[in-house]
Amino acid sequence: MAESDAGRRDRTPSPRTDVCVIGSGPAGALVACRLAEAGHDVVILEAGPRFDGDRKTRMETHLRPDRSNPWEMGGPRDAYASSGERHYPLNAARVKGVGGSSLHWHGMVMRLHERDFELRTRHGIGVDWPISYDDLRPFYHGAERELGVAGAVDNPYAPPREEPFPLPAFPPSYADSLFAPACEVLGIDMHSVPNARNSEPYDDRGACVGYGTCKPVCPSGAKYTAEVHVARAVDAGARVVDRAPVQRLVHDAAGDRVEAAVYATPDGTEHEQEARRFVVAAGGIETPRLLLLSRSSAYPDGLANSSGAVGRYFMDHLFAGMGGRLDVDTRQHHVGFNTSESHQFYDGTDPVNGLKLEFLNYAGPTVVGAALSADTWGDDLRTRLDETYGTHVGMGALVEQLPRAENRVTLDPSTRDDHGNPVPDVRWSLDGRTKAALRRANDLQARVLDELGATIEWRVGPANTGPAFHHMGTTRMGTDPDESVVDASLRTHDLANLWLVGSSTFPTGGAMNPTLTIAALSLRASERIDADL
Repeated sequence: MAESDAGRRDRTPSPRTDVCVIGSGPAGALVACRLAEAGHDVVILEAGPRFDGDRKTRMETHLRPDRSNPWEMGGPRDAYASSGERHYPLNAARVKGVGGSSLHWHGMVMRLHERDFELRTRHGIGVDWPISYDDLRPFYHGAERELGVAGAVDNPYAPPREEPFPLPAFPPSYADSLFAPACEVLGIDMHSVPNARNSEPYDDRGACVGYGTCKPVCPSGAKYTAEVHVARAVDAGARVVDRAPVQRLVHDAAGDRVEAAVYATPDGTEHEQEARRFVVAAGGIETPRLLLLSRSSAYPDGLANSSGAVGRYFMDHLFAGMGGRLDVDTRQHHVGFNTSESHQFYDGTDPVNGLKLEFLNYAGPTVVGAALSADTWGDDLRTRLDETYGTHVGMGALVEQLPRAENRVTLDPSTRDDHGNPVPDVRWSLDGRTKAALRRANDLQARVLDELGATIEWRVGPANTGPAFHHMGTTRMGTDPDESVVDASLRTHDLANLWLVGSSTFPTGGAMNPTLTIAALSLRASERIDADL
């Protein structure tokens, strides 16, 4: 479990260091690793704990009927507000700790498509990125090597690439073999899913052994977490200070440079970590929140917020899904992640937002979950399992949400965290274009499941959709300082020594899981920061 003796670790600040990285998820860990391995002095400040101990215990915590959070989220530390049109369940899928939300992510890693970088130019919607797919392409390849991506070059709709994936793809699941004939009849193409989990031993980690609990915990370590790069950074000389939530950033008298990160330790003591360069990698919610908490006379609306864009243009991917039962064995949860998708309906000239179809291997209960939630034993339990497990089938989809200024992260002064700071307030709503894309996804899913002969038992569409918890857009990149927060290298327009890395910098979000793009941008930013030191 997390360290119980909060006083055991030295959490006093280091002498003025080269780089202070705030956050240890994939973005912060990759930047810290690259810069430490380049010979720079690096300190990582992480709000959450180091999760030491047996991951199998965390898996068991998740599988038990009460389904308590294995990553200890909740309480005053993680309080939030949601005052928008739709409630945003922020704590349902995030982790504060060394490794960040990669501790519980699903591990699917796709590149954004070329259209995602130039939506305004191609379709007159959203905005263009200040970089192109070709600019990011070599860093995508580097990110796939760093994360250990298993994949196959079998997706005719994927953006161009020459390099093979580092690891062979996982074979299609048994459930995929059930979907395939129906999709063939309907003319829907299926292809493999790149996954940041080992299909064979890689990077001193073993191959996937099929626990099936990929989200929220991989007991075997086959799925990548940012702990890999935190450990490499430490081996190269970096220092990690855990349970050290940064309260605010302090700038110089001129307002041109950040001088220190003020962080609190578990006993409430505040310290200042000084550095030559600062990198904030705290995610799409906590990054803008920290900037807003760092307001000053020079920046009355929040640090690095001369544009007014900090916190605005919040985006997520919306989930559309449908599923039910078949009268044949489906072997649900034998694989805890997707092995097949369809990107056939992602690009093109259709004005409806992009979407990708997912063929789920984990619809319905696990056999363990079904057994633990049963109130019977022996033959009755066997009968109960036969009735509740093994015939479920389902499809999902991620749908693109375009940036809108009214979707934003602000501060809620009426609610305070455990250090007395206003909590984040997520204001979130859906527009007609997003709802139309959700209906389109449901229509495609209904066609496939009808062809399959499934009895539909559940549907997630425009009325009851929920987020994929991919927080994007709240410190967007751009060339115009009046409309964006960071430039193409992810350095803030306002402060010369402050970089923001992660999905908060995405101008648009597409409909692809964002972590590979986060990693690629982080590798690209690392080169720029290294050159600046």
